[in-house]
Amino acid sequence: MKRLAILADLHANLAATLAVHQDAARRGISEFWVLGDVVGKGPRPREVLDWTQAHASRVIQGNWDARVAGASHRPQDLWPRSKLSPEQLSYLEGLPYGIEEQFGGAWWRFVHASSRGLFHRLYPHSSLSDQIEAFAPNPQLGLTQYADALVYADMHEALLLDVEGRPLINCGSVGNPLDSTLPCYLILEFEDGGPGYSASYVRLTYNRDEEIRAAEASGMPFTREYVTELLTGAFQKRRARTGEG
Repeated sequence: MKRLAILADLHANLAATLAVHQDAARRGISEFWVLGDVVGKGPRPREVLDWTQAHASRVIQGNWDARVAGASHRPQDLWPRSKLSPEQLSYLEGLPYGIEEQFGGAWWRFVHASSRGLFHRLYPHSSLSDQIEAFAPNPQLGLTQYADALVYADMHEALLLDVEGRPLINCGSVGNPLDSTLPCYLILEFEDGGPGYSASYVRLTYNRDEEIRAAEASGMPFTREYVTELLTGAFQKRRARTGEG
């Protein structure tokens, strides 16, 4: 049986990332696929990117990865950019858009936000036509197959829907969950030579106090919003403030 740990939205939260790694290893899972947003928001972009490059066998680009690599120049992009080497920024910029793999005769697609674009969101309340379209090919983004199953991230909320017989799965967030205060990752299991699969979620505790201390000592912008999100699991808008430390 092939077993995958699907991680996404690590957001430079090293403590949560290491906790997920330890938990997956305890379960005997050694293959990690990361569906984007390795960096951004959190205090340790270099360390989390180092972990990703060392342990993830497949990685795709998230919208924050693209922003930090140079797609935009907000304060929350510039700070992590300053912490990464030119080689690391080039790595983020060059990550593929998605993954298409066949398991048990079915085509599985993995993207960060949607099949339409890196900054296009697919919500649980998106229209049925939008959800159906998410399974269609988009050759401009390297998505060439009609997908039988779609796994994505970006919303920071675990989700499993049936879209006219096709699973639409959001893997949740490791470093910045917004449906809980606990990190979440997805385990996918595929039968050898058979059509069956299973999908299960894992939530776990981690050393949140360590992560908060790292954020408060980092000098990164919007520390208050980040810490509030870790403590409450509720999204905080980021607006520039005069004199923010």
